[in-house]
Amino acid sequence: MKHITSLLTALGLMLAAGPSLAADKVVFGTNWLAQGGHGGFYQAVVDGTYEKYDLDVEIRMGGPQVNTRPMLAAGRLDFLMGGNLLLAFDNIRNDIPTTVVAALFQKDPQAFMAHKGQYADFAALTKAPSVLVSKDGQFSFWQWMVDSHGFQNEQLRPYGFNLAQFLSDPKMVQQAYGTAEPLYAAKEGAEVDVFLLADQGWSTYGSIIETRSELVETNPDLVQRFIDASIEGWYNYLYGDRTAAYQAIIAANPEMTVEKLDAEMLQFERLGIIDSGDALKKGIGAMDEARIKGFYDLAVESKIIEAGSVDLSKVADMRFVNHGKGLDIKAALTGK
Repeated sequence: MKHITSLLTALGLMLAAGPSLAADKVVFGTNWLAQGGHGGFYQAVVDGTYEKYDLDVEIRMGGPQVNTRPMLAAGRLDFLMGGNLLLAFDNIRNDIPTTVVAALFQKDPQAFMAHKGQYADFAALTKAPSVLVSKDGQFSFWQWMVDSHGFQNEQLRPYGFNLAQFLSDPKMVQQAYGTAEPLYAAKEGAEVDVFLLADQGWSTYGSIIETRSELVETNPDLVQRFIDASIEGWYNYLYGDRTAAYQAIIAANPEMTVEKLDAEMLQFERLGIIDSGDALKKGIGAMDEARIKGFYDLAVESKIIEAGSVDLSKVADMRFVNHGKGLDIKAALTGK
């Protein structure tokens, strides 16, 4: 009888525990090769945060030969690290059913750089003989710079993502990603001044996180878990031990080094790109409807997009952010 009772007890415990459920598989696409600006996601993988949220996350890199953007709508990705809000607006204009669910960067890292001391401030750049701007930039932020800040199309020269022209001409000004080209220039021995467009009124968020609208509607719990875990990963990456995340980034992109990653993260901090603005009180990933509307108005006024071409109600879903997620982690790691 004792033997039978033991068996029944063991069986009861097994039934109570229920079957072991596999973690939900999530494929997340980044916008470029692995780098410091992707670190919070790698952190959440290596320190077990995604696993804690019952997620099995695969990070799929973008890059020069990989366009991850169409993969989201096609269902090959579940989440995508995008650029700024213009891309989200473009999806809505073209009836592509995607939704922004978080904004990792409170400031877009898009910037312009000049040789150290050549120009007193951003306004002085309007007097530069030549300004190097990429084709995409010419049809986006450059139009705003002309419309709102007095730049002239006569200054415009094509930027081919090569520093040679800039390095050879002390009066040259060129577009830059605030955490990239300034560091490359420094490596070549050129000191530069960096003028972040966000500090001049270019009010878009950067590194927005997008997903399919269908996923938001049918599985909001999965979306919330991915955003919550990613936010935790970012706080641990910014304020904790990054060693394992660095190793994962370097394994994915051997061109990176610890020294390069440290320099990149220091630049993020100097420019106040990630943990700033609304994120200070609402948590990393914070978004604001009024700010999205304000950037849309800016884009219309600068003739980047047509008035009435975007249904703003479809651009972003605020329910997954603005809850102060991760602020306790920051307080524990920093004592603030």
